[in-house]
Amino acid sequence: MLNREEMPTKYNPQSIEEGRYEQWIEAGVFKPSENPEAEPYSIVIPPPNVTGKLHLGHAWDVTLQDMVIRQKRMQGFDTLWLPGMDHAGIATQAKVEEKLATQGISRHDLGREEFVQQIWDWKEEYAGTIRSQWSKMGISVDYSRERFTLDAGLNKAVNKVFVDLYNKGLIYRGEYIINWDPKAQTALSDIEVIHKDVKGAFYHIKYPIVGSDEFVEIATTRPETMLGDTAIAVHPEDERYQHLIGQKVLLPLMNREIPVVADEYVEREFGTGVVKITPAHDPNDFEVGNRHDLPRLNVMNLDGSMNENAGEYAKLDRFEARKQVVVDLKTQGYLVKIEELEHSVGHSERSGAVVEPYLSTQWFVKMQPLAEKTIQNQKSDDAVEFYPPRFNQTFLTWMENIHDWVISRQLWWGHQIPAWYHKETGEVYVGETAPNNETEWERDKDVLDTWFSSALWPFSTMGWPEESTDYDRYFPTSTLVTGYDILTFWVSRMIFQSLEFTGQRPFKNVLIHGLIRDADGRKMSKSLGNGIDPMDVIDEFGVDALRWFLANGSTPGQDVRYSEEKLSSSWNFINKIWNASRYVLMNVGDLTIDQIEIGKDQTVADKWILSRLQTTIEAVTRLFDKFEFGEAGRILYHFIWDDYCDWYIEMTKESLQDDSSDNKTTKSILIYVLDQFLRLLHPIMPFVTEEIWQQLLSEKSSIVVADYPTVNAAYINEEAVTAMNQLIEVIRGVRTIRNEMNTPLSKAVDIFIKVNSKQVAELLEENKAYIERFCHPESLVISENPETPNEVVSQTLSFAQILMPLEGLIKIEDEIKRLSQEQEKLNKEVERIDKKLANEGFVSKAPEKVVEEERIKRADYVNQLDAVTERINQLETLL
Repeated sequence: MLNREEMPTKYNPQSIEEGRYEQWIEAGVFKPSENPEAEPYSIVIPPPNVTGKLHLGHAWDVTLQDMVIRQKRMQGFDTLWLPGMDHAGIATQAKVEEKLATQGISRHDLGREEFVQQIWDWKEEYAGTIRSQWSKMGISVDYSRERFTLDAGLNKAVNKVFVDLYNKGLIYRGEYIINWDPKAQTALSDIEVIHKDVKGAFYHIKYPIVGSDEFVEIATTRPETMLGDTAIAVHPEDERYQHLIGQKVLLPLMNREIPVVADEYVEREFGTGVVKITPAHDPNDFEVGNRHDLPRLNVMNLDGSMNENAGEYAKLDRFEARKQVVVDLKTQGYLVKIEELEHSVGHSERSGAVVEPYLSTQWFVKMQPLAEKTIQNQKSDDAVEFYPPRFNQTFLTWMENIHDWVISRQLWWGHQIPAWYHKETGEVYVGETAPNNETEWERDKDVLDTWFSSALWPFSTMGWPEESTDYDRYFPTSTLVTGYDILTFWVSRMIFQSLEFTGQRPFKNVLIHGLIRDADGRKMSKSLGNGIDPMDVIDEFGVDALRWFLANGSTPGQDVRYSEEKLSSSWNFINKIWNASRYVLMNVGDLTIDQIEIGKDQTVADKWILSRLQTTIEAVTRLFDKFEFGEAGRILYHFIWDDYCDWYIEMTKESLQDDSSDNKTTKSILIYVLDQFLRLLHPIMPFVTEEIWQQLLSEKSSIVVADYPTVNAAYINEEAVTAMNQLIEVIRGVRTIRNEMNTPLSKAVDIFIKVNSKQVAELLEENKAYIERFCHPESLVISENPETPNEVVSQTLSFAQILMPLEGLIKIEDEIKRLSQEQEKLNKEVERIDKKLANEGFVSKAPEKVVEEERIKRADYVNQLDAVTERINQLETLL
């Protein structure tokens, strides 16, 4: 920590931040309060995946959480911010498999036990990286309570939830069409599938009617799946095909006869009104097949290659098979046409592979009963409150249209499903522990979807299902902060699992933020190469500047664009605070916050800044409670930069430099207001506020646990605010005239202020020193009816008129000369553009945009020229 005399003139974030976080950890200031009377306030961190480094989105997420928890801690709440990380099944296993592949090793070479140990080693390495990044961000979590979604306690909770849901009939094992990732060779839930528009085609194919010369035309985007067709379907009321219902068609290439069925699933108006039915490779066809008792013929292997049911196409990759099928259809006369199109195709979020709808035996959660309970809860007093509220409807819409959740994954990294199969009878046993005579049973090799354990995060991390003081005190949690992109992935699942197993909502509030995008508005991604490492930003601008930018980047629920310009402005703001604090500390002697005396001998500026502070405290506190951090930041910025630095400090300089005056009140107010706004700022800028605040103390303490400001009604003074605002208007009015006349502030000029009332005259007379300091008058007259020269420049205010003699502001001859030069310059620009636009070659050959830009420039120059000419004419009348 620096002494007052050692504070440099330029804010250096690296020197300020170095070692500070370790001091906070050592002092234990992030741990919950030991005051049993304090109201609990808890947050669980959305656990980052142990797959790599934190990105800017994580930085935004933890910044918002840290702001909330730091403010609540200062407000006297018993705060707990519980940290942790997610094992991220598919993503982490894929990373480790990629690493092993570079060594020529597969997981099968190692075996399950050794491979899983390799992933644990990976987890330890990257968990350490994440913790170091958390510390660099300054997040005030309680590391003694850190959890991991694959630790022993979470595993116990996961097993209990699985077994209980199974016993309630809400978990079942069945054959169904699921999203299959052929690269990772695992099932995916609907929300792990990313849909992308890709170029494809509709392949129109003839299916001959058995026993006739007729055929029907069918269009498909996946011709390789026709090898698994077990029927074609028409609408039961489609008159065109009534005669075909119950007949059979010959499946091209396979020479297999399949029935024609009637089903309302078929849209008569779409295409030819005839569709192929492939129950093993399409979810809608699966349902049609169930209704008509059709066989399910799987023609693919797990890796996306064709199997023996595909006949001569066996062993071909699915996309190679597609090409060959199309060639053979054309050769054999079945291909009618190929119609190119762009359509939406599902891709695995993790591996990027094209997802295959695949018939598979998996474990599912029956969602309807859980969804109904959740929807009903949102109508009760115990509803989860979304900020912004529009996301409540997003949540409800997803719940109302939910499908059963496939929860099994064909991976080795994760919570292994607590189900065993008898080796002889095939009997299924589900339990939290293995069955007796374990040698007779074989455990399910699959693991659970990562979101299954993450869904239990708010209460499992508190010790549930065991008896736990943390669970009793801090659950339900107070606020969850997360991005809108995982509202359905994670937030919804935490809510329905918590309601089912604890009977309570998992959190009171959900603050939804958007995504960080690049300067052009594009989503940051590796493929675009536009990602920004937050640690690099911190190295350049400091963590407080990054946090200020993230806190003020957008309104709740909206995306934010990364901007180096705004980060630079954030640093400038901190530098302004730093230098203002340095000035105050160097001018108040040894005065500390506990020694201040705010006496009654206050100037109007003193009363004004104290009153403005109260309205700032009220507004910032209210806006924080509504999670409107951007607006709170705007108010803080203007109070600190405009009111405190640009006006109040400047107004105190004269009295501070006057050794003969008793200025303890002014010094005390300078320190008091600095102390209060540092506390308001601390949740957003923890490092610089701590450094400066330490200079205000006589005894060691930390701003982390200082009291948050509250409104002091005694300091609210509307009269002083009105008076000060009038003074500021007068000063700005004089400056406006000087700017318009190009008269520098260093030149003394006569100033007349014609006031509307005696009261205003008295106010301005009492504060004449401020006007003289800021306006530099040769003479100053304040009167309801001042005698002024004939030629004056005026600025009209609501309560007064500022009048300044023209002759004193400028030398008319010199000003006419300057303006004439400007007039000549503008005339030349207009003539130059006129010649350009008169050139037919330019107008006809140049892009329309370029020609239009020239026309716009000409109009601008003409407007300037008219204004300059008018001003010259006005001045010439005064000669």
